[in-house]
Amino acid sequence: MQAGTIVGNLASAIGITTEDVALIADLKAGSEEAFAVLIAQYHQPLYSLIARSLNDPADASDITQEVFIKVFRSIRGFHGEASLRTWLYRIALHEASNQRRWWSRHKKQEITIDSSFESDPDAENSHLSLASTLADQSDSPFDHAVQAEVRERVEAALRQIPEAFRTVVILREIEGFAYEEIAEILNVNLGTVKSRLTRGRSALRAILNADDAIAATDSATSTDPQTSKLEVAR
Repeated sequence: MQAGTIVGNLASAIGITTEDVALIADLKAGSEEAFAVLIAQYHQPLYSLIARSLNDPADASDITQEVFIKVFRSIRGFHGEASLRTWLYRIALHEASNQRRWWSRHKKQEITIDSSFESDPDAENSHLSLASTLADQSDSPFDHAVQAEVRERVEAALRQIPEAFRTVVILREIEGFAYEEIAEILNVNLGTVKSRLTRGRSALRAILNADDAIAATDSATSTDPQTSKLEVAR
């Protein structure tokens, strides 16, 4: 059997494409062109992941740069135990977690995983379609504005979910990772992934429903005739 075939079969077995094998080899050789290709391919998805994982999205750009610096310094230690994509996401989440710890120490705003949420028996089978919600595919200016408003609501709700739940929801619903890939990225078992996803979906749904209820109450109050009379009287 030819050496190239052996490498290709091994790569397939551990989830690394032959294109990634070549890219990794070039990166380990110090190729600036390969590093530019890596950045072009993964900058936007990693930036989006980090922005949704942080308490302050404004820090996402700096953290993304730190991720690629760490990748550049660590690539020679990458031995293909996971796919390149999985490895990159693991580093990105680690850097985002470090930033959240800094935020917690300085801003005192981190929410812990011990926060209680009411369980939702249908959560495992009820998807929120976050990928489509957060994707901007609108055409008209009006639709664009509506979509942007919805996206901002979901982004804000995501940041209210405890870190462990939020991460799994993002990886599954937005990034599209399989349960097994998420378990590999987070170094947890499959049951933990499914449990956190269920609780994360339930928490997100509760926050969005609460926001809807508040908005409905405010709308009803503003249109109530008695309220209008009081406003006029004032």
